[in-house]
Amino acid sequence: MSQRITIAQTELQLATSNPQLHDMYVIYRKMYEALGIKDIDKILPPPAPTEPKDPALEHIDALTQKSFQAFRNQDHQAHMTAHLNFMETNLVRNNPPVMVAIQKNCLEHISLMGQEQVEMEFAEQIQQMQQKTQMMQQQGQMNPQMQQQMQMETQQFSMKIEARKAVLIAEMTEEFMKEEKRITSQYDSDPLLKLKSREVDLKAMENDRKNKEMKAREELERAKLVQDQVSTDKKLEQNEELADLRADTSIEKQEMANENRLILANMKPKG
Repeated sequence: MSQRITIAQTELQLATSNPQLHDMYVIYRKMYEALGIKDIDKILPPPAPTEPKDPALEHIDALTQKSFQAFRNQDHQAHMTAHLNFMETNLVRNNPPVMVAIQKNCLEHISLMGQEQVEMEFAEQIQQMQQKTQMMQQQGQMNPQMQQQMQMETQQFSMKIEARKAVLIAEMTEEFMKEEKRITSQYDSDPLLKLKSREVDLKAMENDRKNKEMKAREELERAKLVQDQVSTDKKLEQNEELADLRADTSIEKQEMANENRLILANMKPKG
């Protein structure tokens, strides 16, 4: 028990020092589990599952600095068109963090578009490769030579797909960059808009710094609470051990006293 707590406490300390690189929900859950706390979901609600959203809701998330992502089988082109139109508004043009979030989402859509396109182009070959693999598995264990040949064929086919996907993504990215350049060029030449953009950029950096500091303080306070709980549990364990030791010592003293009385009684002269 104490070893599990010590390990979880060490993980928590490491994660708290750099929360950006860790899943803090998992770290805290492991800490609570090590402490034997019940109903963890009530005090540590699990993160909400991410679901596909329409472009308007994604714009709201971008404005409120919430994360959002692209999903397979969405209308990628429609999403990107909506994002590009939104980027033309003064609200977005003067807000670099929002612009970055929307650009990131557009690139996600481009990646998925490329993946889905190559899957359509190579659908027949993919099916043939899967059937060949299943057939060999049904025939039993393959000899080393057949395994090596199969691995080589699979690797070559994967490289072919990735090469085609890279070409598609390059073409799609070029089209996206052209449209984005058309939008940004409208204010690149305006010194007033540049100055305003710089002011907004500095303000966004300051807000980001404050948010990180506040988050770090919250993580530190939570870590202190957990560490205090660990210290309390350790003290309780030590008190229990000390109480058991005292009880054992008391029993030993009583037994020794009984033995001494018995010895004295035996030493008394009879009659």
